[in-house]
This record gives sequence, structure tokens and C-alpha cells, in this order.
Amino acid sequence: MNMATEHLNTSPLTQLLQRQRSSYLAAPNPNYATRVEQLTRLKAAILQFQTPLVEALSQDYGHRSIDDSLISDIMPVINNINYSLKNLKKWLKPSARHAGILLAPAKVTVHYQPLGVIGIIVPWNFPVMLSIGPLVTAIAAGNHAMLKMSEFTPATNQVIKQLLAQVFDESHVAVVEGEADIAAQFSALPFDHLLFTGSTTVGRHVMRAAANNLTPVTLELGGKSPVIIAPDMPLEIAVERMIYGKCLNAGQICVAPDYVLCPKAKVDDFIAAYQAKFKSMYGAINHNKDYGSIINTRQFDRLMTVLEDAKAKGARVISATDEAIDSQHRKLATQLITHTSEDMLLMQEEIFGPLLPIIGYDSLDEAIQYINHRARPLALYVMSFDEPTQQKILQQTHSGGVCINETVFHVAADDAPFGGIGPSGMGHYHGKEGFLTFSHAKTVLSRGRFNTGKFVHPPYGTFIQRILMKLFLR
Repeated sequence: MNMATEHLNTSPLTQLLQRQRSSYLAAPNPNYATRVEQLTRLKAAILQFQTPLVEALSQDYGHRSIDDSLISDIMPVINNINYSLKNLKKWLKPSARHAGILLAPAKVTVHYQPLGVIGIIVPWNFPVMLSIGPLVTAIAAGNHAMLKMSEFTPATNQVIKQLLAQVFDESHVAVVEGEADIAAQFSALPFDHLLFTGSTTVGRHVMRAAANNLTPVTLELGGKSPVIIAPDMPLEIAVERMIYGKCLNAGQICVAPDYVLCPKAKVDDFIAAYQAKFKSMYGAINHNKDYGSIINTRQFDRLMTVLEDAKAKGARVISATDEAIDSQHRKLATQLITHTSEDMLLMQEEIFGPLLPIIGYDSLDEAIQYINHRARPLALYVMSFDEPTQQKILQQTHSGGVCINETVFHVAADDAPFGGIGPSGMGHYHGKEGFLTFSHAKTVLSRGRFNTGKFVHPPYGTFIQRILMKLFLR
């Protein structure tokens, strides 16, 4: 045994996983009533801690809108629990399947049982929704779970730890904190399933680490999610429908609009419409409680580097407001950017902040081609009231999800799967798909006293076997 392996086997994380696995094996398939009780207690704890959660989120960010936190971090979790409680009995029911004539009179059913211990790696942008949200589904499916929280949200992490400790023993649900080295150790643990939310770059490392244990993964990544403004769409309406998705959490969202494809002749009008709408929603942002900060200096400096790189390479930058950038409080209004080029960092990386490239196009086919020549995005947003245009874009592009005349809200659809495609992720969770992701679908074939299987036993060549061969090999 090499030293690295020995360290991994004796590490606190490994010991915690072993405790969880032992606890799980002591009761490997909790019944419906137990799961309902756990989810109900979890909901009560979240409601009890909602004020400390909101305060902690604002503390971690320097400033974060109370309403943004309630709407985007806490409310989705409560809705998820309510939806799971409503549908759990139906999800747990074994599914009857068709056995076929060859297997008659056997009965075939599919049973859904827990996987075991689920690992959940949580990003910093929505630490409540992206930790407790998947946890809800994991618990609904009967699993135990370990949550690796972001080192960028220490205050929120402590509240979540307190909240969960009221409901679960650490052998059932545990919160892990630490820097990148702990995250690397965490992703290398032999979980029964690992869910990671974060960047595509880190996602590749997580998948490689999980592969050593043959741990199945769900990767919710990011990418550059485009907005297509079709020629028929009034610009004021297009802006109204997409601006909230760009401004929520100051654009620090994996499904935030990353860039806009706009008819060339309308680019300036789009900028004017965006500025007008931004000012009506937020006014001056430096002391506006409704507009959030960039989470930390590291992320703010990253965005400034991307912005300065674009300027140096010929981009035109127009701020959504006349205010100077508030570097002290890390307040940054949407920066509308034209005259972009492919060598800019802006066009190569997921922005994850309030920078918005606007790319003009001459034809809808050109806009579609632009998207298809790049990595498949996590989300695609279509601004058009023309149904043939909508269908053309839907049929000729690939993305994890789509909103038509809206942005980001598809994530809140409890009864629909959420996930990426290609570099934007793999696998799905939310709703029934989440339950299935965290469950093993076990096929059960059952026979009674009458056994037709003996008809295919050796010695071969019997009269009945010859009839079967003629019947089924045609």
C-alpha cells in the first residue's frame, strides 16, 4: 500500500464515510413513513432558520438581497420538499413491467431502492439550494449523504450545519468544509453516487477522481448560455424577459444569460432598452439593497481582468448605469459589451457575473450556426413569439434546457429534470428524475409453482424447443 492510499484510507473523511455506510447498512431501505418524517422535519428546520440563512448569505457576499436569497435559495428548497412529499408514495411503488410470452407466466417488476451514501459537492453561488436541494431528493430516495460546502461561504455553512444537526445525526447527513485539498479528497471517496455542481474545468477533475472508484456521477456544470433575440421580438419585451436572469445574484448563476445574439441593426436599440430597464429596476446600485455584490475580491478581480482584456482587444463597453464601478463593495452593474472577438477571455470562458457580450447577426441561421459551433450550453433562451422560429431553434440546437421568452426559471420547475449536455454536464436531478438518479432500479422476476423455464433446459432439440425456436426466431 502506498502512502497516498494509506492516508486516504485513514483520513477523517474516509472514517466519516465508513460511519455513514455502516449506519446505512443497519437500515438500508427506510420505509415511506420514515422518509416523510425526515423530510417534514427538514422543512420545519429550514423555515426556522430562514432568517439566519439570509443573514449569513449576505455576510458571505458582503451584501446580498434578502429577497434574492429567499426567492432563489430558500423557496426552491421548500417547494422541492413539498413536491417530494406529494409524490413520494407514487415514486416508491414498484413498477409493473411486461414479461412477454416467452417468460409467461412470470411476473416482472422494477423496485427502487436507495443507493447508499451520496456525495454532494456544493458551489458558493447558491449554497442553500444547491446543498439542501439535492439532499432532499437523496433523502426521499432513502440515502445517507455527505455535503462538501464551498470555502467561500463560511457563515452560511455554519448555519446549514446547525440546521441539519437538528434533523439528522452526522452518521446520516454530514457537512464537510475545507479548501481545494479537502474537495479533492472528497471527490476521491468511494461514494455510491457523486453529484457535483461547479465549473466544467473542476468537473473534469471530479469525474476522473470518481472513475477510480467506478462511482457514478451527476455533473451540473456551466458554459456559455446564449439568448437569441429573434427578428420578430420587440426589444423592450426581450429585455424585460431576460434582464432578471442576468441581474439575479449579480449574474453569478450557472444558467445566467452569458451572451446575447441580436439582429445587427437592433444592437444599439437593445443596449438603450437594457439601460432603461436596469435603471427602472435598480436605479443607483451602490447602495441598493436589491442588487447584490460579487461574492469576494478574487471573483471581482477575475471579472475586472476579463473586462480589461476585452477593452484592450477592441471591445466597446457600455455600463447599464452612469455610476462608477464600486470596487470597495464589489458592486458591478451589467457591462454591455460589443465588438467582441474570439481571442477575448470574455468569449472563451463562462462569465459568471454581470458582463454581457452582445453579438449581432444577419440571419437566424447565422445565429443558430454560431451556437452549434461552440460547446453545448447548460441553458438556451429564445426570445420570439413566432412559433415556427421557436421550433426551428429548438430542433436545430442542443442545450441542457430551454426557456422560451423567459430565462433561468426552468430551474424552478419541480416536475422537470435539470441537467446539462456535453461540457455543460451529465445526468439529471430534480423531481422524479432526481429520485431515479439516487435510486437503483432493481428488476425482479418472479415465478409461481408452474415453471415454464424448464422447457428450455437441456437436453436440447425437444419438440417443445423446436416449436419455441420457430415461434420466436422469426
